[in-house]
Amino acid sequence: MQKNNLLLTKDSKAEFLQMITQTAQAIADSLYDTKAYAGLSPEALKKAVHVENILPDEGEGFNNVLSALKKQILPNFLRTSSTDYMAHLHSPALMESIAAELIIASFNQSMDSWDQSPVATEVELEVIRKLCDMYGYGDESDGVFTSGGSQSNISALLFARDWYCQKKHNYDVKKHGLPENYKKLRIYTSEISHFSMEKGAHLLGLGYESVVKVPVDAKQKIDVDALERLIETDLQNGNLPFCVVATIGTTDYGSIDPMIEISRICRKHDLWLHADAAYASAVILSSKYAQRVEGFSCCDSITVDFHKMFLLPISCSAVLLKDASDFEALELHADYLNREEDEEDGYTNLVGKSLQTTRRFDALKVWVSFKMRGKNGWEELIDTCMENAAYLYSCLKKDSYFETVTEPEISSVVFRIAADDTVNKRVRRTLIHEHGVVIGQTVHDKKVFLKFTLLNPLVTHEKLDSLLALIKSIADK
Repeated sequence: MQKNNLLLTKDSKAEFLQMITQTAQAIADSLYDTKAYAGLSPEALKKAVHVENILPDEGEGFNNVLSALKKQILPNFLRTSSTDYMAHLHSPALMESIAAELIIASFNQSMDSWDQSPVATEVELEVIRKLCDMYGYGDESDGVFTSGGSQSNISALLFARDWYCQKKHNYDVKKHGLPENYKKLRIYTSEISHFSMEKGAHLLGLGYESVVKVPVDAKQKIDVDALERLIETDLQNGNLPFCVVATIGTTDYGSIDPMIEISRICRKHDLWLHADAAYASAVILSSKYAQRVEGFSCCDSITVDFHKMFLLPISCSAVLLKDASDFEALELHADYLNREEDEEDGYTNLVGKSLQTTRRFDALKVWVSFKMRGKNGWEELIDTCMENAAYLYSCLKKDSYFETVTEPEISSVVFRIAADDTVNKRVRRTLIHEHGVVIGQTVHDKKVFLKFTLLNPLVTHEKLDSLLALIKSIADK
């Protein structure tokens, strides 16, 4: 056993610094061009990364492993920081947040109990307090970090279900399981909302059929009149509406459901309103565009994602609750972990708010990036991405070579070459394998569309012009 590089201690600092320095140099050296991807096909990539034995009898040592990394792995990474990458809601990572990741991994805190994460717990509490303030929540609110938008959404559906059953039927789901009439429970969400709604309904024991998909209008926003009709029809049929989910930035179009209008319907029928703002949560920091996401304070819960438009490394998300008491749905004490006597003495154990037990100190990435850039710095990053999308859309609208779906509200632009589906599919494949450019593909109105998700503030108008020209040249071949 090589004890000199086994763990980071006061006696192994020199080895740690050497290992981290060598790794950082290898990462920097792998960035030898501007492409988003080296271009290998799935079959070629399988061959490139294959090794005969991942677990040899005798260890090869760090230097040999680093050499293999340099040859097989680093050159073939998808480079999310490239201005040629715009396929998904998958952002580049700000450099200071990469530094924060090193700190997170080095100290390996676990966010379930205070004695596993003393300073980390206190920092997360401060970050959550700031987030609640940002989104218009009062002192009675609270939140917790999660692994991503799906976990935040699923948590919110759980809180909504338990709140409804307790408030409307005096029934404790946590103690007794689902009520006898659970098949009548209904969740309402846009027909183009995130698939975590169905996944959440399944995990909560309600099933896909409990999720009522509401039509969208021409701007890809939820049809509020249709929403109210569906709720009223369900009530007449003896079903039990309990939650509406407003999507604040749909995955494909970035369309924003009207929270204030939806909240009026929720108040009328006494329903929980959840805002899935995994995409558009960052827009609140833009003085210029914040009005596009008005109404967060009307919602009972909010999903905030930091590994999308906030440009932080995966994973980093949070769920916020207007009323902190709703976290009681997840509270459970164990003598070996979150003792009640400790909490009475002021030790905060965050496990009582989370679906997870072991959890990373992701709040540090937010703390570092918020403090480093400040609101003005964030505003510049967000405005740049949104204005790039507006520019691209204006170019597409002026060119009869392309078709579009709707004007972007955030930073996603969906379009297609005015040809058959085969051409659009061929363009995307050619871009990734022959040019190292990675863009998205989706379906709208039964036709294949292409998609630019513009989360990289280094993208310029000139870059967008050149990509459109490249797409045309490929399509014309």
